[in-house]
This record gives sequence, structure tokens and C-alpha cells, in this order.
Amino acid sequence: MNNKLILFLGLFLSTTMVALAQDNISPARKQAIDSLALEKVKDLSKYISIIGSKETQFSEANRVMDRAEELFAPGAEMGVSSINTQEIAYYKVRRYFERLMALNYDRVNITWYDIQYISDLERQPDGRYVGVITVYQRFEGTSIETGMNYKDTTKKDITIYVEKKQTQIAGRTIEFWDVMLGDVRVTETSA
Repeated sequence: MNNKLILFLGLFLSTTMVALAQDNISPARKQAIDSLALEKVKDLSKYISIIGSKETQFSEANRVMDRAEELFAPGAEMGVSSINTQEIAYYKVRRYFERLMALNYDRVNITWYDIQYISDLERQPDGRYVGVITVYQRFEGTSIETGMNYKDTTKKDITIYVEKKQTQIAGRTIEFWDVMLGDVRVTETSA
């Protein structure tokens, strides 16, 4: 009886260790995940520029908002700041895009630059990996009628979630690592 229990425990522990080892990310896979995360952040940058542009038609802006929302984990928020106040406001992703589209400027130009990882992916107790990408956003808004011209540069930290998911292809279950964007936190704003 003791031998069977020891054999069972040994098999259980070795199976558990193999399962845990399979969830670790190899260096090659990590590099692919990092590239995908950076690509998603660059896509978000393009989407924000399109949504914020006053030249974008309403229907196109709504289509782009839908695509941009797909980049985010449920419940994610985006921070908004200004050089005119110390407060930072956070909005759910869709609400942020709607507010961006409704800004009271004749011209809006938003560019992101210096996009880079500031923290490596770290495994969480729930099996997901979490990292942070930082970006600098240059915002310029111009109102022709009032002559108002606003400019600022904001440093933002974007939380990245990486988790294993499954999909069915031709009746087979395929596992893959997916990258979702989380909260976009404002860390500093300057003129």
C-alpha cells in the first residue's frame, strides 16, 4: 500500500512539474510575445491618432474605436492629464475614445514615441504574465476660431497581460499565448 501511495505521489508531482514547466515562456517565445505587445501598443497609437483627428468621419472613428477596444483586457482604464491641473482622470477605454473624438479643437495631432519595455514580464500566481511598456505622447490641439493652441507631452505606463488561451481549429484544441493591454497610467505631464 505504501509503495502504491509513493508511486502515485511521485507520478502526480512529476506530472504537475511538467505542466508547470510547459507554462513557462521560452526565450524565443518571450521575444515573440514582446514583439506582439509592442505591435499592439503601436496599433493603439495609430488608432488614437485616427480617433482624435478632426478629419476622421464619425462612422470611421466608431469602427476604429471598436478595433482599439479589442486590444484591451476587460475593465481597463486610460488616464488623462493636463498641464493646467495636477489632477489625473481615468476613464474606461470606450469612454476615453468618445471623449477624445469630442475634443473641442479644429485640429488635433497625437503622436507616440520612445515606446519601450520598462519592466520584464513577471509570472503572477494566476498563471498570467504582467509587464509594463512606457510611451511618450505628444498632444497638440488647435482652435482656429479662438486661436487657442494647447500642447503637452505625457509619459504613460501601459500594463501588459500575457496569458495562455485555447482555440478550436478543425476540431483540435490549440493553445497559444495572447497579449492584452491593461490600464494606461499617466506618470508625468509637461509642456
